Amino acid sequence: MAQPGAMTDPLLWLHGDPTEGRRVHVPEPRPEPAAPPPPDAPAPASPPSRRSGRLRAAVAGGLVSVTLVAAGAFGLGVIGSDDPPAGAPLQASVAVAPKQQGDVAAIYKAASPAVVSIRAGNGSGTGFVVDTDGTVVTNAHVVGDSDQVSLQFSDDRTVTADVRGVDTSSDLAVLHVEPARAGTLSALELADSSTVRTGQLAVAIGSPFGLPQTATAGIVSGTGRHIQAPDGFQIDSVIQTDAPINPGNSGGPLLDAAGRVIGVNSQIATGGTSQGNVGIGFAVPANTVRDVIPQLERGEAIRRAYLGVSTAEGNSGAVVREATAGGPAARAGLRAGDEIVAVGGERIGDPDDVAAAIQDRAPGESVDVEVRRDGELRTLEVQLSTRPGQTP
Repeated sequence: MAQPGAMTDPLLWLHGDPTEGRRVHVPEPRPEPAAPPPPDAPAPASPPSRRSGRLRAAVAGGLVSVTLVAAGAFGLGVIGSDDPPAGAPLQASVAVAPKQQGDVAAIYKAASPAVVSIRAGNGSGTGFVVDTDGTVVTNAHVVGDSDQVSLQFSDDRTVTADVRGVDTSSDLAVLHVEPARAGTLSALELADSSTVRTGQLAVAIGSPFGLPQTATAGIVSGTGRHIQAPDGFQIDSVIQTDAPINPGNSGGPLLDAAGRVIGVNSQIATGGTSQGNVGIGFAVPANTVRDVIPQLERGEAIRRAYLGVSTAEGNSGAVVREATAGGPAARAGLRAGDEIVAVGGERIGDPDDVAAAIQDRAPGESVDVEVRRDGELRTLEVQLSTRPGQTP
């Protein structure tokens, strides 16, 4: 199975119109003049009901909105008994709250002013504003070691933002831009990512391959996934999506049907020699953002619990391949070959479960680790330490 690859892109945005004016314009059909009916023609059949006619028109408009999502196309609405009279113009989807419809064009219209393209050193990606005080969220691997980055908004405003904090363990970074310099800011709301369910709508906005303000849509194709952070440790509760995301989408929002952020697009799975999207992308969950960002804004270093083992699949748990010398597990007596079957009373089925069992614990806390050694079960008490900056 292909491993997820970190999304980076040497481009940020394209200067000017990349099509050099060669945009595709859809011609508006002109009605053919109606020929007079022959004298002996039967009376015309009754027209279809306004509901069925409006439905066909709405479906056609929805197809156009997908193709021309950045061109202010009309979207598919819900047909109700309070529809306007026949012949009245349909309302643009931007006038309909995305929370009511889950309309992709409406979500894009509402969210895109809060999405920014980011250039940091030789790399680039995407970010989004989370409050009108100027807080911007992106990936840690987008900003790298930069102290300042350049932001470009949807209306082409370009400003400099300061990097307030970086957490490589969650692959998140927080930036700050002065509202007085950036002008009026729009912000996106964070959803409760614990309520995200497989099959629900997912919309991504970002700058794939240097194309800013690109919208793609799909579904949440999995939850509870695990990916590797830039520091080599595991990020848990990750959201999987089939919404196309590519290099340059890193740090951009993954949105639900209400236009709220359910995750931060961070990695894609690639197949063969291709570095493009193959239908599997991963987003750091919004609840992790909610936990991490306030601490980074305050300049605090985020301390996480550390067990100090590397593991592999076992028969009914996770087999210890190595207990890091001097680490908490080794000090407690764990050794290579032990099969971990429970941590803190939580059953362990595979190596991912070991990291998940300590993710909400604090450094210094003691936890019972149950192992099978030489066919016998034994329990070892491990005092967790603080996770180092990189995996040993």
